Amino acid sequence: MVVLLLSCNVLTQEQPRLWSAFQVSKELASKLSRNPQTLPLASTDYGNIVHKTPVAVFEPSSVGDILALISFSNSLPTPFTIAPRGKAHSVHGQAMNNLSGVVLNMTNLHWPEIVVACDGKSPLGCYADAGGGQLWYDVLHATLPHGLTPLSWTDYMYATVGGTLSNAGMGGMSFLFGPQISNVLELDVVTGKGDLVSCSGEKESELFYGVLGGLGQFGVITRARIPLGPAPNRVKWLRLLYNNFTAFSRDQEHLISFSESNDKTTADYVEGMLLLNQPPLDLFFFPPSDHQRITSLVTQNGIIYLLELAKYYDNNSEALIKKEVTDLVKGLSFLPTFVFEKDVSYEEFVNRVYPLEMILRSEGLWEVPHPWLNLWVPRSRISDFNEGVFRDIILKQNITGGGFLVYPTNRNKWDDRMSPVTPDEDVFYVVDFLRTATRFDVVEKFQAQNKEILQFCRKAGIKIREYLTGNKTQQQWVEHFGPKWKLFADRKAQFDPKRILSPGQGIFHQTMC
Repeated sequence: MVVLLLSCNVLTQEQPRLWSAFQVSKELASKLSRNPQTLPLASTDYGNIVHKTPVAVFEPSSVGDILALISFSNSLPTPFTIAPRGKAHSVHGQAMNNLSGVVLNMTNLHWPEIVVACDGKSPLGCYADAGGGQLWYDVLHATLPHGLTPLSWTDYMYATVGGTLSNAGMGGMSFLFGPQISNVLELDVVTGKGDLVSCSGEKESELFYGVLGGLGQFGVITRARIPLGPAPNRVKWLRLLYNNFTAFSRDQEHLISFSESNDKTTADYVEGMLLLNQPPLDLFFFPPSDHQRITSLVTQNGIIYLLELAKYYDNNSEALIKKEVTDLVKGLSFLPTFVFEKDVSYEEFVNRVYPLEMILRSEGLWEVPHPWLNLWVPRSRISDFNEGVFRDIILKQNITGGGFLVYPTNRNKWDDRMSPVTPDEDVFYVVDFLRTATRFDVVEKFQAQNKEILQFCRKAGIKIREYLTGNKTQQQWVEHFGPKWKLFADRKAQFDPKRILSPGQGIFHQTMC
């Protein structure tokens, strides 16, 4: 069931005038679609809360078409805005445009085959060149036959390369290798001025660092060179249960502290989540024979904290993996009889969300509103956050629907020259409220709860940073970027001076309704 909450789908007398004013060439006009089936698809995203109809959808057949579209907009006395859209796995309308602008469909372009090569010059020796509109799942399938893999993954494989690199690309490997934006060698970018630029940390570095995590404000990523490492064959995948948050967070921080160590067994993946006494309880991972006792544990405690970790191994290291897993969990303070393990292929592990997606689609629960809230919380205040948010807001209000992730990552794996702003501590926590709602009143409750969480953090002085955020005033964006605002604004003036790109973020554009 699709619920329309915020709509900008109001046709005005202005639209025909704007459309005719484009005066596009025949070649560009042939790629601008106003098909009644196409426009609705470009008018929503995974969040399914914000809805905005563009004047047209641009369906490029080459990078040259993207270049021509942006250049044409720049040539007009009043440029029209352009919103690049991949799989639109955003939740606040970030990939949308209004009736005076165009949505650029990045997935329509027939991207060249993903190139996998080894040159001896890259830090790891090998890399993959992928188009900005290609899926990370496609990157995996291009690299695995060579025994290679990207090092840092998000939890969801069906987002585009350009999409995650425009945000950050967080996941359970980030503590070890950094987010996906920390794992890029080169980019090809069509800037907001209509220039096609190849950039890296050494060449056109201001654009390179600006675009990584730059929320699409400076250019459209058309190619990314991703470093590759050896791909493991198998994964030991563990989930450990805790009824004490202090022990849970301490053990998570202990596991990620070995990321620089050569003499310690290091986890390859660390995340955490909450099991709340709010049905339905997600027990998909656990053996059916244990469902009842886990349910009883959650009922007794209200919240159970779940530490998830993984250790990769190859067929030739199978004899050692049992000892390595034993070493990893030695000394951890989980509930002794609540440790669960699976042995899966590497592909099955990194694509672990896909089976859940298929279940949700079959139940009609995928294309529904997702009033998510994604935060980065400084380590020094994570216990206060647990008491004030998880226990005093989430548990007490008892609004069911969705999951909660909470796990630490190391700030030294980030590059401050890039656009994102992180908490100013060596370790900060990724906290994701991944809500799902099927009714208008539930969406409103979640949205009100999200505001309450943000207000609590402000009053408590918890210096959070929002991630994958939207629906902010420009002043709120200035506060979001803090000391980085001037650099961010200067880069906008340098690479997109007419403010053409990505209006849906609302950073340099007024609300489009």
